[in-house]
Amino acid sequence: MILKKSDFYFDLPQELIAQDPLEDRSASRLLVLDKETGAVSHHVFREIVDYLKAGDCLVLNNTKVIPARLLGVKEDTGAHVEVLLLKRREADVWETLVKPGKKCRPGVFLSFGDGLLRAQVLETVEEGNRLIRFEYQGIWEEVLDRLGEMPLPPYITHKLKDKNRYQTVYARYEGSAAAPTAGLHFTGELLERIQEKGVSLAYVTLHVGLGTFRPVKEENVLDHHMHSEYYQISEEAAEKINGTKRAGGRVICVGTTSCRTVESAADEKGIVHAGSGNTEIFIYPGYHFKVLDALITNFHLPESTLVMLVSALAGRENVLAAYREAVRERYRFFSFGDCMFIR
Repeated sequence: MILKKSDFYFDLPQELIAQDPLEDRSASRLLVLDKETGAVSHHVFREIVDYLKAGDCLVLNNTKVIPARLLGVKEDTGAHVEVLLLKRREADVWETLVKPGKKCRPGVFLSFGDGLLRAQVLETVEEGNRLIRFEYQGIWEEVLDRLGEMPLPPYITHKLKDKNRYQTVYARYEGSAAAPTAGLHFTGELLERIQEKGVSLAYVTLHVGLGTFRPVKEENVLDHHMHSEYYQISEEAAEKINGTKRAGGRVICVGTTSCRTVESAADEKGIVHAGSGNTEIFIYPGYHFKVLDALITNFHLPESTLVMLVSALAGRENVLAAYREAVRERYRFFSFGDCMFIR
């Protein structure tokens, strides 16, 4: 089977890329797509409650975005550098993306916040990333919170006024370089209403890497190599999901990261196993979903692995037709944009 990247292209006007989050998280628009018929309808996100039933299970990714963007200087020349924290390797050693990379060879020292935080480049690893050891006084999280900025996606050019607007209200475990953005639409009050309806909430963790924004470069989709991301599922979450399936309820994932987590942790019979690991799962049309029944997700980039994932669930033609409708109706796209429920 040959799947072409160009098969997942759609025309997106630049002005539809949302630059700022809405004041009220749950006031985003909601496009509901029937994955069998392709029928669409238009709503406000808080009306998602009307589409959930007692016995359903919502799976939410409770990862927390760290302020992973550090702006500093090279100690020897004073030249400006930008460091993005990608993955913690050990206590104070991180795999990072450094710009400009050519000037930051092993042995170079960097300084952030007038020396409040120092770092030494240790070595260059795959894809040109740098291993860096940090030096500081006090508690790492507090230093990072003081000096770091939220690593907003490259298509967002506005500065974020409130760091918390790039976190879900249920964010708990630090480790992501990007937010699981489908979850940004939920408020605490909305989650309470959902539970009152008899819907259970299962929290899983997948730390989102910047690879989520990496474009597919190969025309043959199957030649694309997915980035690796760490996930964890507790016994309690696995039992909620498996119990829902046994009772005939629907497992509804909030976001593609929750989807990739449960599909990675499930065996061939569709039973989700508690545990942790790294996943490189790549979901595209032809994939047989073992756990997921429905998906709450934002609108994604043309030709991205995320558009391929939703196409695997609802069919490429249905998804592209729904996206064209969303463009016509002036929906807001990407991280701070509107939302879609594929049922």
